[in-house]
Amino acid sequence: MGKIEQESRKRTRKKLLQKVILGSVAAAGLLSVALVAPNAIQALAKLGIIDIKKRRGEYINRARNRLVDAGLLSRDKKGFLQLTQKGEARLRELELSEYRLKKPKRWDGKWRMLIFDIPEYRKTLREKVRRTLINIGFIRLQDSVWVYPYPCDDLIALLKTDFRVGRDILYIIADSIENDVALRKQFALS
Repeated sequence: MGKIEQESRKRTRKKLLQKVILGSVAAAGLLSVALVAPNAIQALAKLGIIDIKKRRGEYINRARNRLVDAGLLSRDKKGFLQLTQKGEARLRELELSEYRLKKPKRWDGKWRMLIFDIPEYRKTLREKVRRTLINIGFIRLQDSVWVYPYPCDDLIALLKTDFRVGRDILYIIADSIENDVALRKQFALS
């Protein structure tokens, strides 16, 4: 296996591990450090992320310590883990990047357009919005104009709230787009 493939797998494993640990802490609120490790190891083994026989708790301990060092988790006096605000934001970001919209059986013939104008000083946020839209399935029509054929107003409201860009994003439902043949092909619409 090539070096690039190994690095890619390592990054994917780290992301999944981070998501599982943050999700576990978020689901339970406050968890004891001693309780997190066994449950997380079993969950990660079932997902195929780690091999239980190799380095049993080493993965969890290192990942947990990295999350604490990064400020995503904090410990109280009794050794309990708690999700920080930064950790909550990172968890939402990880969950949002994997979010998939349900496609209805029939297209209603309307295009959902998203137009955003995020200032240059918030460039990293603009890139996050773009990556999220690509992951969800939006197609770029022009620089800051994105198109999707199915209803997604709930998702847009979630995006606006999570990224705090309420006034910077405009959601439009259009009956038609000029020369939409290429778009219909990309979305496999009739």
